Amino acid sequence: MLIRSCLDPVALGLSNSLARPGGNVTGSAGFGPEAYAKRLQFLKEAVPGITRVGVLVNPANTASAMQVEAMRAAAKALNLRLQVLELRAASEFENGFAAMARGRIEGIMVATDTLFRANYSEIADLAGKQKLPSTGTKEFAAAGGLIGYGVDDAAMYRHAAYFVDRILKGANPDELPIEQATKLELVLNLKTAKALGIAIPQSLLVRADDVIR
Repeated sequence: MLIRSCLDPVALGLSNSLARPGGNVTGSAGFGPEAYAKRLQFLKEAVPGITRVGVLVNPANTASAMQVEAMRAAAKALNLRLQVLELRAASEFENGFAAMARGRIEGIMVATDTLFRANYSEIADLAGKQKLPSTGTKEFAAAGGLIGYGVDDAAMYRHAAYFVDRILKGANPDELPIEQATKLELVLNLKTAKALGIAIPQSLLVRADDVIR
């Protein structure tokens, strides 16, 4: 089985270790907890006065609990209060954002999930309508979110061909170490910042790997 996990596959119980996965598993892993912490940090830097952040999670995703745990630890260090919003389908997005408005949420963070990934543009649009600064993956920023941070997902999916090739040539999955991404990139969407009336600090701009204007 090939995996592409945003969290530690060992912590998720998918493998014995990165070097020796065991069983019938191999693939690529990202930097889940570290990425969540940095996304919140960048959101706080972009909007220093923010105190309440809504987190979009899909409870059907077994990794959601671990994602929320990582976010709560990061939020505590940044003096941010998190409100977890569970969404199971795109049809729930509008009501979810309405609930965040009632809860006086000042910004949002989008957890990593295929449901959200397939609807990044809609989520970014809803956040924009409510004037909410937002953060998520690099692809989320490209779709209209304010801040994106993480690995190059497209490159990691393409790299899956390497594992397929090795396995088709006779290698056992448990003999192929799970590879961890080596680079995380920061993307800032200045078009969204302008629409929200947010002036991104120069100290954050100079650290960006990509700026969408």
